[in-house]
Amino acid sequence: MRSAMKRALWLVVPFFFACPGVNPVGNDAGSIVNTGGGTAGGGTGGGATGGGGGSADASVDAGTDAGVADAGIDAGTPDAGTDPLIIARPFAERVPVSYVPGTPTPLVVLLHGYTATAATQDAYFQLSALAQSRGFLLALPDGTRDSSAQQFWNATNACCGFGETVDDVAYLTAVIEDMKKRFTVDPKRIFLIGHSNGGFMSHRMACDRAGLIAGIVSLAGAVWNDASLCMPSERVNILQVHGTIDAVIAYAGGANVGNVYPGAETTVQTWATKNGCTGSMLTPIGGDLDLTSSLIGDDTSRLQFTGCPTGGSAELWRINGGSHVPAFNSTWGDTAYTWLMAHPKP
Repeated sequence: MRSAMKRALWLVVPFFFACPGVNPVGNDAGSIVNTGGGTAGGGTGGGATGGGGGSADASVDAGTDAGVADAGIDAGTPDAGTDPLIIARPFAERVPVSYVPGTPTPLVVLLHGYTATAATQDAYFQLSALAQSRGFLLALPDGTRDSSAQQFWNATNACCGFGETVDDVAYLTAVIEDMKKRFTVDPKRIFLIGHSNGGFMSHRMACDRAGLIAGIVSLAGAVWNDASLCMPSERVNILQVHGTIDAVIAYAGGANVGNVYPGAETTVQTWATKNGCTGSMLTPIGGDLDLTSSLIGDDTSRLQFTGCPTGGSAELWRINGGSHVPAFNSTWGDTAYTWLMAHPKP
C-alpha cells in the first residue's frame, strides 16, 4: 500500500528535461525528474554513521557542468573525502576562479527535488554559473534511491523518505564539514537552497543544524507539520518561496502518503515563532519581484514577520499564479542569493 501511494505521488510529477539555460515552460511543469542513468545508493543507516551506500549520479560523478559552458568554472570532480559518509556518497562542487585560499568565502549547498539529481537541479536553477559570477562555493550532493528507485532526501514524514532510514542530516553535515576542510568557508555564510523535497530537507537542516546554517531558501518545501519536531539551537534566516497554484506541494498545505505538511504561510509562521519574531502576522514588504518569464509583470509578493532578531528573518515570497516548477527568468538565482548574502549569521 505504501509503495502504491509513493508511485501515485510520483505519477503527478510530469517529466521534463531542463536544457542548458532553458527553464521549464508551461504553468505547471511538475517536478524535476532524473534523466541520468546513474544510481545513488539506497543504503540505510542511522545516527552519525548512517547514510547509505552506492555512488552518486553518473553525471555528477563525472563532474558534468549542468548546462554551464563557462570554462572558468571548476569541473566539479566529486570529492571522495575521508569521512565514511563522503566516501560512500561523493559529491561535486564548483569553485569560482576568484576563490583565494585563506579568504572566507560563502558556501551554498543545492538540494534537488524528489526524483531529481544535483545536475538536473543545477541546470534548472543555474547556480554553477552564478557561483562563478558572484564568487561563492557550491556543493552539489545527491540523495539516495528509495524502494521505487527514485532519488530522495529523507527530510520529514511528509517528504520524501516514507519509511526509509537513511540519515541525510548526518550526510549533509558531512558535506558541509568536508567543504570546510578543503576550502576557506565563511562560517557566517553557509546557506542551503532546495526545491520541493530539497526544500523540505533545507528546513530539516535548519531545524537540526541551526548552529551550522545561516539561512535557507526553500522553493515549494515545508517544515515539519508538528512544530515540536523542529527544535533549532539558534536562529536561522528563512526564505520560503511558493507558487499559489502549486499542484504538487500545495501552497495552503496538504498531505503525502497520509502525512500532513503545513502550507507556506504556516511554515513561515512556525519559523517566526522559533526565531522569536514579535510580529503576529505576515506583513507586505513592498517592492514586488518579477521572477518568472511565464507570468506578466511583478508576479511575486514579498511578505515577512516583523520584529525578528538579527539572524532570524522569516520571509515569504509568494509567486502569484506560480506552479511547482516556476518558469524562472534570469533574475531568480541572483535575487535569491542576494537575499542570502544579506542574512548572514550575526
